[in-house]
Amino acid sequence: MIVTVAGYKGGIAKTTTAVHLAAYLQTLAPTLLVDGDANRSASLWASHGGLPFTVVPEAQAMKHARKFENIVIDTGARPSADELRDLVGGCDLLVLPTNPEAMSLDALLQTTEALRPIGGTYRILLTLVPPSPSREGEEARALLEAETLPVMRSSIRQTVAFRHASAQGVPVYALKGQRAAKLAWMDYEKAAKEIVAAAGERT
Repeated sequence: MIVTVAGYKGGIAKTTTAVHLAAYLQTLAPTLLVDGDANRSASLWASHGGLPFTVVPEAQAMKHARKFENIVIDTGARPSADELRDLVGGCDLLVLPTNPEAMSLDALLQTTEALRPIGGTYRILLTLVPPSPSREGEEARALLEAETLPVMRSSIRQTVAFRHASAQGVPVYALKGQRAAKLAWMDYEKAAKEIVAAAGERT
């Protein structure tokens, strides 16, 4: 299974999503995370040695890919139309994370518009959703559903636990004694199961 995580804008938890999707897939079968982002955020996360899966830069992907059953690709921000076409053609499912802020939603809508002539299977994942009483997450979901876009049922709550996990170089579930970290991992487990089901429909 090949899942690509992409977006037109930074700050939408793209790498966080790629890392935690790979962490979930690793529990099912050997998983490779390909770091295609110029910022090398996934590679930096992995440099501490606490991730349970392999991370390699994009240039080394072909060499390593045959050893793994699952591949997650963390792409650079704002892919061109040609790059987007290649991304769609090279994976079983394209995942588009977005936070509920207006600028991020606008960038997401630009992405989905660019995808219209290309086709392909994709899902939108709401990330960094503020806790109650904020209604940003609900309002963003309603907007996306009104546009008949394939928004996932799962969403990822906003929590400082992800920043702590990145700093320690581990998946969020490895943080000790933090209830927020457990809830954060539950969010990604639900999302990952939904992604696996959607990717399986295409394969």
